[in-house]
Amino acid sequence: MSEVTPLTGKLLIAMPAMGDPRFERSVVLVCAHSEEGAMGLILNKPTDDVTLSDLFEQLEIEAGPGARHMKVHFGGPVETGRGFVLHGPDYDTSDSTLTVDARFAMTATLDILEAFARGEGPGQALMALGYAGWGAGQLEAELAQNAWLTADATPELVFARDDAGKWQAALETLGIDTLMLSGSGGRA
Repeated sequence: MSEVTPLTGKLLIAMPAMGDPRFERSVVLVCAHSEEGAMGLILNKPTDDVTLSDLFEQLEIEAGPGARHMKVHFGGPVETGRGFVLHGPDYDTSDSTLTVDARFAMTATLDILEAFARGEGPGQALMALGYAGWGAGQLEAELAQNAWLTADATPELVFARDDAGKWQAALETLGIDTLMLSGSGGRA
């Protein structure tokens, strides 16, 4: 078996021939990657039917006058009832915050939502329901099939408000013009 190159902290950019409509034109930040599998959050698919205020109400969190407002995203098809907050390194609850790398962290506990309800919490954040998960070797196989491109992640791209433009912006970091992408790929 070939050695796994860790993709933690990298972007996955869906190729046009992506066969799964849930990932079509997706940009995913890989939050954890090892030989056991990978976990990430889709960054550019906001939900239309759930708001942060809805989550406060459902979880019985009292929102104060300075409560934060942000879009809630479809983070992926796994555990869609579970919330994840991707954020910068300026928020850390040590017990419940996963450090992705020096630029990104992820928290999946109520304390971060309670901080948002008070108007506090990390300066930059992306709220997601569900996550994208891959079993051992699955992501590597998808990469070998040209389903994804990989790119370096930047906070500017990850936390950008323009969800519709993130896919193209991620491709542009690789110097790729979307008009030149083919729906089929190959290997030389």
